[in-house]
Amino acid sequence: MRAHDEQQYVDYVTARLPELRRLAGSLCKDSDRADDVVQQAITKLYVHWHKAQSAENLDAYVRTIVVRTFLNERRLRWSQVKLVDDPIERPAPHGREVETRLVVADALDNIPPKLRAVLVLRFLYDLSVREVAATLGCPENTVKSHTARGLTLLRRQLGTHLAATDRKEQRA
Repeated sequence: MRAHDEQQYVDYVTARLPELRRLAGSLCKDSDRADDVVQQAITKLYVHWHKAQSAENLDAYVRTIVVRTFLNERRLRWSQVKLVDDPIERPAPHGREVETRLVVADALDNIPPKLRAVLVLRFLYDLSVREVAATLGCPENTVKSHTARGLTLLRRQLGTHLAATDRKEQRA
């Protein structure tokens, strides 16, 4: 890669790294895995930088790389290996909004990766059905059905959580 192109790549990645980490974190729900996904994605971007520069929307192109890297990683057996028995304790949340966000994040974690990717792109990133279809490389009807199935599963997860919370409150 020429020095000028490499500098453009470095500038682009430096500016977009927080957003890429946020996207990967939303998909992975594990900061270490999210960092791995971002690292793989920006490596792919480096290799294909010349092609990426000619993309109509560079941010969408890179977002697609991140999402597909996440989905491909989830297909591999090693991604299901847990290195610790108990999850690392997080600091206690403060306020109702933070609690709600954590509950939704936990519910999303129990949804299959492709459905989760659709929900994250549609509702967290506010992308249209057409943009999500382009990102995932699938028909728009698939995005619509994945959205419906994902929301059904998410509602079921949240309903289970709310029912358990109500039972705990009734016992207290």
